[in-house]
Amino acid sequence: MIDFAAAKGPRLALDETSVLDIGACIVDGNDLAPGRAIPDDGDPRVDHSLEGFLFTCGPDHIRHPQPMTGAFEGKRYPLHGSFSSNPAKVLWTKFENGNAECRADINVVTAEGRAARLERHWRIDGSTGEVSLVDRVINTSGEAMPVFLMYHMNIGGKWFDDGTRLTGQMLEDGSLPWAFGKEGGDIFCVPAREKEQDWAQVSLGPVAAIGGKSLRVRFGAETLPFLQVWRNQQEPANVLGIEPVSHRWVSRAELQEAGEFNILQPGEARNFMLNFAFV
Repeated sequence: MIDFAAAKGPRLALDETSVLDIGACIVDGNDLAPGRAIPDDGDPRVDHSLEGFLFTCGPDHIRHPQPMTGAFEGKRYPLHGSFSSNPAKVLWTKFENGNAECRADINVVTAEGRAARLERHWRIDGSTGEVSLVDRVINTSGEAMPVFLMYHMNIGGKWFDDGTRLTGQMLEDGSLPWAFGKEGGDIFCVPAREKEQDWAQVSLGPVAAIGGKSLRVRFGAETLPFLQVWRNQQEPANVLGIEPVSHRWVSRAELQEAGEFNILQPGEARNFMLNFAFV
């Protein structure tokens, strides 16, 4: 793990063994990541990643496994895609003028045998404490491929109380309790982009354990036009996930039939951006 922190903001642990995702996220001395308070989906790659504060789904698949077709019939796309557990090649890390930056490349071979590269750039602004992530997914194979992406931002439910709420223009009435929906857990996915806006924003808080601060998440709405939120409080799980995502919550076949795949030709790239701060 890389200890990653700036003059202001959270202290993060960046996981070099798995896509340079975030393990611990420490704010005011408390690690907000859920740790082992997560559901077990039977995939050790994803269990490892889900323990942390942020992990990355894609590029060949998002969400739960679905059947493959054609030459791969009889197989299934992996849970949350092929990114998880791929090691990062860290190109440089800088701690200058109170800021922190880290740049890495992650190469992946998809379930269909295609090659892609994730060019990842983390930054913490030392004056504001805001964390920014700029990702570029490049098709490095010799054939066209669809690209999907979802960021799982996982927060331990033990930190929340009855006053903690989700707030965002994409939500019904603009706000709802963190323990929304059915008892024990629920999920929804809604359009996050309004009037061709460049950024969408959602907040979660206040959280008493971190001095009443809220987690504010902003994401590039052109390539992440949906927000998925899920929670699971069925023991031993106690976690809530804020998940900016590239595609609707329907089957892969339905997305393809509707022409909603994002196809990258060989050498083409697609950019994804996410910022968060505790305010």
